[in-house]
Amino acid sequence: MTIVDAPSTVDEPWAVSVLSTKIKGWIDRLGSVWVEGEITQWGLSGGNVYGKLKDLAVDATVGFTVWSSVRAKLPDDLKQGDRVVALVKPNYWVKGGTLTMQVFEMRHVGLGDLLERLERLRQLLKAEGLFDLDRKKPLPFLPHCIGLITGKDSDAEKDVLRNAQLRWPAVDFRVVHTAVQGERASAEVTAALMRLDADPEVDVIIVARGGGDFQNLLVFSDETLVRTAAACVTPIISAIGHEADRPLLDDVADLRASTPTDAAKRVVPDVAEELSRVQQARATIRRRMTTMVSTEIDRLEQLRSRPVLAGAAWLVDSRAEELGRYVGRGAELMDFMIERSEGRVLELRSQLRALSPQRTLDRGYSIAQLPDGSVLRSEKDAKAGTALLLTLADGKIDATITGSSAPARADR
Repeated sequence: MTIVDAPSTVDEPWAVSVLSTKIKGWIDRLGSVWVEGEITQWGLSGGNVYGKLKDLAVDATVGFTVWSSVRAKLPDDLKQGDRVVALVKPNYWVKGGTLTMQVFEMRHVGLGDLLERLERLRQLLKAEGLFDLDRKKPLPFLPHCIGLITGKDSDAEKDVLRNAQLRWPAVDFRVVHTAVQGERASAEVTAALMRLDADPEVDVIIVARGGGDFQNLLVFSDETLVRTAAACVTPIISAIGHEADRPLLDDVADLRASTPTDAAKRVVPDVAEELSRVQQARATIRRRMTTMVSTEIDRLEQLRSRPVLAGAAWLVDSRAEELGRYVGRGAELMDFMIERSEGRVLELRSQLRALSPQRTLDRGYSIAQLPDGSVLRSEKDAKAGTALLLTLADGKIDATITGSSAPARADR
């Protein structure tokens, strides 16, 4: 291939191959260099490693490749989040127009800055009790409305909606689309959480993303976002879908789902399973009620077959003699009481008669009454000409006092 040294003009432009070749030449002159950074992606494919290395201070990232022959010489514990120094050689692929860094050596330097900062925040939030199990809110058994925070037209959104509606077709969703990576993602997810938490119709909130590398998932470890989630009164499900590096949202959420599909399965029950359980419960109740009724019927039959209930006449027969004794004793007591009472009445009548004024009259006495009906009790009241009414033993007569009489004196 001929390298053109003439400058490029609008009339004599370079061919793409010329530009690519010049770029490759410039990059090749850089040679091998030692760089320091943090591994934010580490993936294996065919024995080779394809990853990304991020600057520790500014937002700058380059991709790198570790061929299998070199990988065998590297430390076995290299992983995403490690802070490393690496000997790399920039390699520009002319045919594909891509730049990558071929790694020849890589060594540990220490815990990556991002991971270190994340770990400090994790320990702070844990000390504040935001990860405690006793503050986890239970999910509703059957939410009527589910809030979903996810990327627009993402696979995570489709997985959640499809699986949830397959399990319970009547479920309703309130979807809020946000960025799920990048600088504005944490602010948008935080605002969406506050919006859905304030909606009284939303029973549970799902934050879903279909996985990603460590650097992209840092959005869901943002301190403001995590504290907002902890303050929500609505239960939250974190469905970030990444097992290796758990973002802090997983720890503060009321439930962590391994994937968006798992979140959909755990947020609503399966209508077929619930109908089956209802049928099983009805069958169990019917069986138990039948057993209970049969048991009670058998008990009644056993009771009815006993001699005490087979014929009721024995109760009367066994008590007849005793009843006769009680009746006879009652009659005797009654006659005795009547006889005593009759004697007492006669005695009282005699006493009453002895004290009666009639008995006094029968002995020859009389009662003299003045015209006003009062009884004559004193000689002073017996004036001549005073009319008297004399009551005798067998009747009454009128009399008049004809003269005064001196009181009788007894002979000495």
